[in-house]
Amino acid sequence: MPLILGIESTCDETGAAIVADGWQVRSNVISSQVELHAKYRGVVPEIASRAHLQNILPVLREALRDADAKLEQVDAVAVAHRPGLIGSLLIGVTAAKSLAWALRKPLIGVDHVHAHLYSVVLETNKQPPMPAVGLVCSGGHTALYAMRSIEEVSLIGSTRDDAVGEAYDKVAALLGLGYPGGPIIDQLARRGDPKALRFPRTFLQRQSLDFSFSGLKTAVLYHVRGVPGKTPVAPTEPPTGQALADLAASFQAACVDVLIEKLRRAAVRTQAQSILVGGGVSANAGLREALPRLNLPVFVPPLRYCTDNAAMTAGLAFRYWQSGQFSPLDLDAIPYSRFTEPPASR
Repeated sequence: MPLILGIESTCDETGAAIVADGWQVRSNVISSQVELHAKYRGVVPEIASRAHLQNILPVLREALRDADAKLEQVDAVAVAHRPGLIGSLLIGVTAAKSLAWALRKPLIGVDHVHAHLYSVVLETNKQPPMPAVGLVCSGGHTALYAMRSIEEVSLIGSTRDDAVGEAYDKVAALLGLGYPGGPIIDQLARRGDPKALRFPRTFLQRQSLDFSFSGLKTAVLYHVRGVPGKTPVAPTEPPTGQALADLAASFQAACVDVLIEKLRRAAVRTQAQSILVGGGVSANAGLREALPRLNLPVFVPPLRYCTDNAAMTAGLAFRYWQSGQFSPLDLDAIPYSRFTEPPASR
């Protein structure tokens, strides 16, 4: 039963995990940086990379201890080497390459977005029927993927502006709710009326699989602060009490409606037999409650594997280990996903 050591440092979570057979999670340790970035209402890259540098070795030691494993027992070292913040990526990639070299064990570089799709397999080892449609929705990503198998994945739709999780964070900042905004708005929405306010749903062209959330974010801004150049202007103080809950529920309903409609379009186009949803926003209660509307088997990860973690990295790396697809020791940290072209060549 091969053991894979996974390392995660793509953004602001330092993670290490030990996973056996691609799905049995022996340990999954995460050091969060939320408190460091909260006052900035978003991740500060330089602060994130410095925190990774401080946390990486303690997190690795804890992961090994929790798994009751020694470094010598590890069969391969996996790392999420793309996409992400370049300074953050470099910490994890350097640690992984150093360990692989010192232990003389294979190194496996994994795409972080692909790992989010794989996270639905962790702990259960249930294999989604294929072909499938995958949705990765988080603070940095909102994209749709056609999946012929867990390994064969291609991009079919992405956001043209904000990621959905980013929209949550910006609306939360506008309302003075704190950071990260997703869990706060989700909690407020549970006691609000999703039909209280009619915010726009941006579906783009009839068959488009792309996303856009900037207009929704602007609509919330205008609702709270008024439309520039028009009078009377709404109060600049954010709403409170039930009005705040209604706003949160209405905003969330708009986000969820768009995600569900795009998933429906993608499923029809690809003749999908199942839906996979990963990323931080896959923990959202409103989205999870809406997914049955798709009338297909839906696979979402346990809540602990929705946000960035190393278990999904180690799990996906097992598939590469099985086929002998290893990475060289000069593996690069790359800011963009393997499913997209480099930004400069678009």
